[in-house]
Amino acid sequence: MEFIMFLIVGGIIGWLAGLILGKDIPGGIIGNIIAGIIGAWIGGALLGNWGPDLGGIAIIPALIGALILVFVVSLIMKSMNRDRAS
Repeated sequence: MEFIMFLIVGGIIGWLAGLILGKDIPGGIIGNIIAGIIGAWIGGALLGNWGPDLGGIAIIPALIGALILVFVVSLIMKSMNRDRAS
């Protein structure tokens, strides 16, 4: 049950990061889950595990990490699309 909660919280965090930045995450709901989980890892590595915890994920560092990840992925996707258009 904890694993399912982990996936749900990861998906919500990934979705929120895309919503805040106004960027679409490739892959739909699976992309949101992946962005949230990787964002939680990035945020935990950079900021530690502080703040409210839900489903084994520290919410604030995870959201900050997901924002960083979504921003970097959007820059890469933008660059790839620009190169294809040339």
